[in-house]
Amino acid sequence: MDLTWRPLTLADAEAVAGLLAAANQVDPTGEHYSAEDVREDVASPNVDLAGGTTTAWDGDRLVAVVIPRVRDAANPVHQLRFEMCVHPGYRDGEIGARLIDWLVRAATELHRRRFPDAPLELHGSTHENQRWLTALFETHGFRHARSFVDMRADLSVLPPNRPLPTDLRLVRFEDKYDELTRQARNDTFAEHWGSTVQSPEAWRHMITGSQSFRPDLSFLLLSPGEDEVAAFVLSAHFESDTAATGIRELYVSNVGTRRAMRGRGVATALLGHTLAEAKAHGFQRSVLGVDVDNATGALGIYQRCGFSVTDRWYGWIRALP
Repeated sequence: MDLTWRPLTLADAEAVAGLLAAANQVDPTGEHYSAEDVREDVASPNVDLAGGTTTAWDGDRLVAVVIPRVRDAANPVHQLRFEMCVHPGYRDGEIGARLIDWLVRAATELHRRRFPDAPLELHGSTHENQRWLTALFETHGFRHARSFVDMRADLSVLPPNRPLPTDLRLVRFEDKYDELTRQARNDTFAEHWGSTVQSPEAWRHMITGSQSFRPDLSFLLLSPGEDEVAAFVLSAHFESDTAATGIRELYVSNVGTRRAMRGRGVATALLGHTLAEAKAHGFQRSVLGVDVDNATGALGIYQRCGFSVTDRWYGWIRALP
């Protein structure tokens, strides 16, 4: 196959959105991306466009892309994440092998620059409908390590809200709480599988500075001294999903409660409050993702708030020497 290979650039955002849409026609994942979504995503401080991405082109058609993402910490393993997409018309063993070979070389070099003394793992994921990509990972030494689910809630039939705790102050997210919220996220996610701390730069880019972030539908519970975020629910809205489905869906990107506050129903109450506010703002549905083996019982919290499972995702790992 005579393809042209080169690094990804921001100018390729429209082509990447088109490639993802073509793949989604065959392997539906429920996710939709505009060029603006792609441009923001690949401009992440954790992505090295010029030295750590690759694309394959058949003339002016983008047919494959691989985007590795270094992490902000290796604790103790550097769990380097990556995304890979191949156009349905170009999927064969040759292009798959070439992409994996490139990924191994690029990831090794990115890792050497960032965490040379830590072990390295490649972390990828597949939706249950992405059978070709799943087979590619299995063929090239990846092991299935974890399962995740997307859960959705119909906001027209929400269960009754639990009362919010009276000893914690409810506030909407504001920039003045940004660093406190990042610290709370890093603390509450410290025990989550595959998670690591987020730097201020990555946090701002991916979460609170993102074009999709909805601060008006993101809520915090402050400690009595108001010097700590005790619990948080952060939300986003992707216009590209609404354009594709006609449904206004609020994406709950982060839910967390500090360990000292767990067992009191704080997360259930705060999430329920968020969903009621989303409904009042004209949203019809909400979605979130969760690790089915989450040690904090998140699956049960979400079910109590009206969420049910709609899609399954699988986490894949390959350790590199």
